[in-house]
This record gives sequence, C-alpha cells and structure tokens, in this order.
Amino acid sequence: MKLRHRTGARRTGVNLLLLLCAALTIFPLAWMLSVSFMSPGEASHFPPPLLPAHPTLANYHALFAQAGIGRYFTNSVLLAVAATLLSLTFNVGAGYAFAKLLFRGRERVFKLLLGALVIPGQVAMLPLFLILKQMGMVNTYFGVLVPAAASIFGIFLVRQYALTIPDALLEAARLDGASEFRIFRSIVLPLLTPILVTLSIFSFLASWNDFMWPLIVLTDKDLYTLPVALALLLNEHVQDNEMMMAGSVLTIFPVLLLFLAMQRYYIQGLLMGSVKG
Repeated sequence: MKLRHRTGARRTGVNLLLLLCAALTIFPLAWMLSVSFMSPGEASHFPPPLLPAHPTLANYHALFAQAGIGRYFTNSVLLAVAATLLSLTFNVGAGYAFAKLLFRGRERVFKLLLGALVIPGQVAMLPLFLILKQMGMVNTYFGVLVPAAASIFGIFLVRQYALTIPDALLEAARLDGASEFRIFRSIVLPLLTPILVTLSIFSFLASWNDFMWPLIVLTDKDLYTLPVALALLLNEHVQDNEMMMAGSVLTIFPVLLLFLAMQRYYIQGLLMGSVKG
C-alpha cells in the first residue's frame, strides 16, 4: 500500500512538473498573441498587461494595408511549398538508393556525406553565392531554392527509414517482372509515407523560417520573404511592439498549425527511422 502511494505521489509530481514546463513554454506564445490584439503603445506600460483592455484587429489591418505583408506572406508560402516539393523529389530518391540499390562506392559516398554534416551551412554560403552569380540566378527564386533542393540530413533520414523495408518484398516484386521505377512508385513510396510527412515538415519549416539566405540572394524588395520583410519592418516601426507581435503571429502560427495537424506522422517517422543504423 505504501509503495502504491509513493508511486502515485511520484507520478503526480512528475505530471505537475511537466505541466509547469508546458506552461512556461506556452506563455511567451500566448502573450505574443495577446499583444497582437492590443492598441498601439498598450504593451509598453509597466507592468505589461497580460490581456488587451480593448481587443482590436488594427495591427493586422496595418500590416496588410500599409506594410503590404500579404505579398511577403504569399512569397513565403510559394517558396516553402516549392522547396518542400524539391526536397521530397531529390532526398527521397537519393535516400532510397543509398538504402536499397547496389552501386559502386555506395558506402564510401554515404560516409563522405555524413562527414559533411559537421560543416556549418554558413561556410558554403559565399562560394554558393558566387556560383549563382556566375549563373545569373542572384535575385531570383531559383537561387533561393537551390540549397533546399537536397540536404544531407534529408537523405540520411529517408535512408534510415528505407532500411526497415524488407528486402524480400522488393525481390518478390522484381521476380514478378516489376521495373525499379514501378517498385519505387507502387511499393516503396506508400511504405515511406510517415517519413515523407516528416521530411515535408522539416523542409517546409526550414524554408519558411530561413532568413539569412533569402536576405543574401534577394535584392528586390518585392521578392522578399516574410522573415526578411518583418526584420526590415522592425527598423521602421521599432517602437510599435503590437504590430511586430502581429507579424510574429503571422510567421509562427501557420507552421505551428501545420505541425499539430501532422504530428502523428511526424513522430512515427522519427521513431521508425531510428530502428536501423
């Protein structure tokens, strides 16, 4: 009886601790959402109010009507969707090839790719920019999408998951006369659904939140993405905290809703991808 009581008390303590951690994590997001509905200057009072005295949509209206944030939001959506499709096309094919297709130098090339994971992405920005400049792709969306087309992490993620597909299933399809493309399309892709969703979320988030590369490549203000536009807007409205919070809500909540909608597949893909190494 005492052991059961101790176990129950320990479980309650752990749940309370987790609840506290969740509250501390959610509070900044909740306050950001609250400030976005406040009147101009209201969030600058001391102590800062937790809830708006008179909720208003004026900050969102100003973002779309005056700052033209709708254009930048559309730019980010189009780029994120295109980057996700490119990432799925190249990473899935390469990951499956490294997992299930036999070709000379497969293991050496894969080990070389894994070794390149330790190199920071910022190191490659300058040579990549110079290459794109020679190709005339600076200040174009094609230049923004080049780094998103394939990633070592995406290839590794798909490969680890594809290793869980039984070789006997693929061999049976080959014995039945199915081509490699038919096997990949009809057998492999349906089995890779969880990792495809996981990779899609990773790719979409990486493109949506990317600030440095679009800032380097794009020079035309009309082509800016949402993070770059908000950073420039901050310099113009440095004291307008409420408008900045409204812009942050527009940046964060779409991807947050996407993650919540797809989290079941996301977690399944991560767990299954760690079964084999």
